[in-house]
Amino acid sequence: MPRLVLIRHGQSAWNLENRFTGWWDVDLTDKGIEEARQAGALMAAKGLDFDLCFTSVQTRAIKTLNLALEAMGRLWLPVEKDWHLNERHYGGLTGLDKAETAAKHGDAQVHIWRRSFDVPPPPMEAGSPYDLSHDRRYAGIDVPRTESLKDTIARVLPYWESRIAPALHAGQRVVISAHGNSLRALVKHLSHIPDDEITGLEIPTGQPIVYELDDSLNALDRYYLSER
Repeated sequence: MPRLVLIRHGQSAWNLENRFTGWWDVDLTDKGIEEARQAGALMAAKGLDFDLCFTSVQTRAIKTLNLALEAMGRLWLPVEKDWHLNERHYGGLTGLDKAETAAKHGDAQVHIWRRSFDVPPPPMEAGSPYDLSHDRRYAGIDVPRTESLKDTIARVLPYWESRIAPALHAGQRVVISAHGNSLRALVKHLSHIPDDEITGLEIPTGQPIVYELDDSLNALDRYYLSER
């Protein structure tokens, strides 16, 4: 029976500062580092093991994976990094303080940008200090200027179908270290959560989510590892 584990990266510097992060690359805080180590120790204590790991190309997710694997004695496991697992792109909101943005645009508008399914934030302007179109990680990629959750799902699911699902079908044990919205995309798909409900799903940092799947990768159970 295939088993899949999802981990949202540990607390990042901009999580702590309450800023919109998206594709911008920020590091883990000391708390985030500890969350990642604790996740690995918990997975080891519960007898979980893996054959293949996936993560985004963003530092906070990569470090979370590495720290968790180190705690498990599994730093040698193969890891595939891919931008399709990146966080949702927050466009022109990137770098802004969430409370200040709400004061400027109103709580209702910010709630729409953050929690609607298919309404993206304002696009990032050309020349923004947070423009990543010339970052080496994204060479040859049409970096988005903004994304809704629907847009994020549209890039995550083809990657799931082409790379992750085949590994699970082949009997490999898989862990994915990614981000709140890229993981929402996977949870929505695996748990068949409606569009109007998935936006309200909160995924805490550093807490492993375990999926027990049948041979067709239908979810039989989903739980936080810390709960059992």
